[in-house]
This record gives sequence, structure tokens and C-alpha cells, in this order.
Amino acid sequence: MAAVQALGAVHRRRLREIWRSAGWPCRDAVEIELLAAGLVERSWDGAGRETLRVTDPGVQLLAATLARNRALRDAHEALVGRVAREMQRAGRVVWRGLRLRAPLEAEDGATNWALALPDVYSIRHTTVEDCVEPIVHEIKVNRADLLSDLRQPAKGVAYAALASQCWYVLERGIAEPDELPPAYGVMFADAAGLEVARPAPRRAWRPPFAVWMALARHDAEPHDDDGQALLGDAPA
Repeated sequence: MAAVQALGAVHRRRLREIWRSAGWPCRDAVEIELLAAGLVERSWDGAGRETLRVTDPGVQLLAATLARNRALRDAHEALVGRVAREMQRAGRVVWRGLRLRAPLEAEDGATNWALALPDVYSIRHTTVEDCVEPIVHEIKVNRADLLSDLRQPAKGVAYAALASQCWYVLERGIAEPDELPPAYGVMFADAAGLEVARPAPRRAWRPPFAVWMALARHDAEPHDDDGQALLGDAPA
């Protein structure tokens, strides 16, 4: 059991690859550790060719990992939904699951395009283009996922090229504000609600035409309530 607990994400990924494939060995240190932990075993066919097979304990670990990842996805999507609703209550138009091309300036002055996938993207409900104030919210419910994000500074640069403000919304307890780049605001989420731990820097920014086209192609997040109900009953 101790040997299994010492294995990390790279071992679980390899275990999934072996499960999905014909089991041809790579013969590297990862497979040595999987073999030593009893999660895979070696086998030979009639021609003497060696393959790897996931053992019953290996299948159990894959099932546990699947359940854990599914729970994290559910928690992540639930928090994305909470943030989206809060932005709507603040009078903003909200999108989830966008794929936006962010314009980044290269050293030679040319424009490079980076793909950005913000968890929540919103603009103010206004007819004045200079006042839309786009905001990106990136949602994290797991510390490992957050640290992986922070190792990709280009991701933050892409978000900054798409918004007036950028925020991290964190499940309370997975990180402290000073662990995050100062370009981001920080919110903590728990059962009581959302708490601003550090305001986001604000700057004037107008979305380029490519962003407007992406928003036009993608449905905005529907409101939970019926806006017509707020108008009251029509007179008889």
C-alpha cells in the first residue's frame, strides 16, 4: 500500500495508457515502479513477445482515480455556475466554455494568436462599447490544478489580452492570495458564498472585433429567472 501511495500523476497516466493500449512496454523508470507496486504485471505471448497487463489492484486504482476526477469536475462546474450567476446578478452578460483567440504582440512587432479558454467571461450590460469592461474568472477547486496553471505564464498573458480584469476564484484553503500573480484578483469560495480576498487591477480595454464575433457565435448564459416576471402584470 505504501508503494502505491508514493506513486504520482505520471504513474496514473501511464497506467491508463497501458489499460487502453496493447500493453507494449516502454521499459522506463515509471514502469519499474508500477511493476514493483503490483499495479501491472509482465506477460509473454506464444512468440515470446513481452507485454504489460494491468492487475486487479491497478484497475481499482484507475477506478478510484476516475471517481476522484469526476468529483473534482463536478465541484469545478458547480463553482463555475455560482460565479456565472453572481456576474449576472451584478448586471453582466455571461459566457461559459468560450474558446477565444487572444492577440499577443511578438518581439518583432507581429501579432501572435493564443487560444484562451476562460471558465467565465462576462461584460457589462451596456450599449456603450467603451464601458463593457470584460472580466475573466478562472475557477480552481484543487491545489494541484492551480499550481499547474501557474506554471503556464502564457495563459495569464492571453487572459490579460482579453479582459479589463482577471480573477482567480479558489475553493477556500487551496492557496493564499500572495501565492498568485499580482495581475489577478483573488476570491475565496465556500459554503457561505464568495469573498474578495484581493481586488483585481483594472484597466481600460475594448474587445477587438474577433472577440465580438466569438461572443456572437456562442450563446450567453441563460438567466435562472424569467426577466418578464419582473415587469409585473399587464393592466386589464
